[in-house]
Parts: sequence; C-alpha cells; structure tokens
Amino acid sequence: MTRAVIHGVGHAVPDKVLSNADLEKMVDTNDEWIKQRTGIAERRVCGPDDSCTSLAVTAAQRALAAAGTSAEEVEMIVVGTVTGDFPFPSCSCLVQDHLGATNAGAFDVGAACAGFIYSVASVAPMLETGKIRTALVIGVDVLSKYVDYSDRSTCVLFGDGAGAVVLKAEEATDRGVIDTVLLSDGSGAKHIKMEYGGTANPPHQGLPEGMNPFLFMAGAEVYRFAVGAMGDACERVLERTGLRASDIDLFVPHQANLRIIESAAKRLDLADDKVFINVQNYGNTSGGSIPIALSEASAQGRLKKGDLVMTVGFGAGLVWGANLIRW
Repeated sequence: MTRAVIHGVGHAVPDKVLSNADLEKMVDTNDEWIKQRTGIAERRVCGPDDSCTSLAVTAAQRALAAAGTSAEEVEMIVVGTVTGDFPFPSCSCLVQDHLGATNAGAFDVGAACAGFIYSVASVAPMLETGKIRTALVIGVDVLSKYVDYSDRSTCVLFGDGAGAVVLKAEEATDRGVIDTVLLSDGSGAKHIKMEYGGTANPPHQGLPEGMNPFLFMAGAEVYRFAVGAMGDACERVLERTGLRASDIDLFVPHQANLRIIESAAKRLDLADDKVFINVQNYGNTSGGSIPIALSEASAQGRLKKGDLVMTVGFGAGLVWGANLIRW
C-alpha cells in the first residue's frame, strides 16, 4: 500500500508582535478579558513587506529544507488560504514561481480555518495512486488585513502566519495520512463571512450602504458550532479507522480559542500532555494554524516517527474536518 508521508515541516510568521497590551490602547479591552475568553496573549501581524505569498514561500522553503527536497522535485503545490494576494492568480501559482518549482502543478483551496485539512485531503490521493511522488501543502492566511481594529469581538482573535509540509509517496509503510473526514454546512455561512470585495459586491462599485467591509463573526454561534464540530469530526475519523482516542499520541487542533481546544480534548478524554497548544502566541491564524502547530511540535521534539497525530479544524463555510496521520 502506498501512503502520503510527511517528510518535512516548516512555518513562518511576521516579525511584528501585537500584544494584548497593544490592543488595550486601540479598543475597549484588557489583557485579563482576552486571556479569560480566548487564551491569547499576543499575535503576529504583517508589516508592509509581508504578504500571504511571502509567508507561504518562507514556510515552504523551510519545509523543503527539513525534508531534504528540492523545489524541482515537487509535482503539486496546494495552498489552503482565503486571503491570497489577489483574487487571481492563485497564491499557489505565485509560490510555485518564487520557489522555482518548475515541475509542479498548483491550486488553492478556500476552506478558511479548515484549509490545511482540506488541502492535505486533496493531495493525499494523488500520492497514494502514483499520480505524483512529491507534494507541498501550505496553510496560510493574513486575516489582519480584514479585521476591524475598533471591533473588540474580532480584533483580539486573529493573527497572520503560514505552515507547510512536504509529503512523499511511500510504499510498504504504515506511516502517512491514514484517513480524513470532511464536512460542511453552508446554512451557517452567515456566522463567519466577508461580504465585501467579491463578485456579489465588487470593490469598483463602492461599499453599499450599511455593509460591513471587514470580517464578521457571530462569536456565540461560532463557539457553539466549533465545540460540537471539533469533537464530531474526531470521533468520525476514529470510527472509520477502527482506532480509539487513547491511541492518539498528539492532538493538534486548529488554534482558535483555548476553551474550544480544551472542550474537544475533554470530549476525547485526552491528557494535557497529548494536546498541542500555541494559541497564546499567535491567535487564530486560520489556514496557517494547524501546520504552524505541527512545525513547532516537531521542533520541540513532541512528534516522533510512528506517532499517531490527530489534526482537526473548523471555519467559515461552514466547513470542518479531521486528519489522522501516522508521523
């Protein structure tokens, strides 16, 4: 059996730190309020020289170096993002050019905070069936460009960042992507949305009266959805594979909110040392969240060859899903 095996991982975040103390000067909030409700202490935000593409390229270069793989070996680049530099061309094509990946196809996946989950699920079958031998999957978002920094319900939550993994086809191994569950509920689209800037409300027509030009999130509704969705996706993929939560060596969830992460871990009855958390340092980096966490977990020695890793994410769409990966 051929599996899609992770051979290298890397991440990139902007240098600029936006702390809770900084936000206290911008909006009616405070460090204690933010930490109690989200667990976030600081986040990274793009400066004038940073972009979705620049973060993705740096993360990709680090993942390729960790895998000992050249850009020319990559046959497919998939980027999970909803904040590309342009409506088109895709971020993936810009990354392909910057890397010099002259043998690679490229496409973006727009699944917001579940973008990495969906991207891995898109490319794994190509590797498993022998269509390609090497792929690069990147999760990246730059949500600071869409946040209203006078709205304390959203501006405290989001940061910018990118993570990347190199996957290769391997025969006769139990490592790699084991299974994935992907789910959606478009009736909840109203809870997390950006109404302005697309073809329904294009920028050249001006901002319609009463329309919010920034990211909108109905916090209470999203929280309720996320708590259920995280556990649901995890339980579904475990059931499909015949594995148990006790088999998981490391749980790497989307880093949106500490309380949501703790709720999901409790539902799976996972000990604290089996749960990776870095939301305090970066906030919600959307598509970048899970691969950044994988990269840091690897660097900290918390991921060993053969470990069973559960990744799970949820986001605008509404979409959610989980990957089971043997590291």
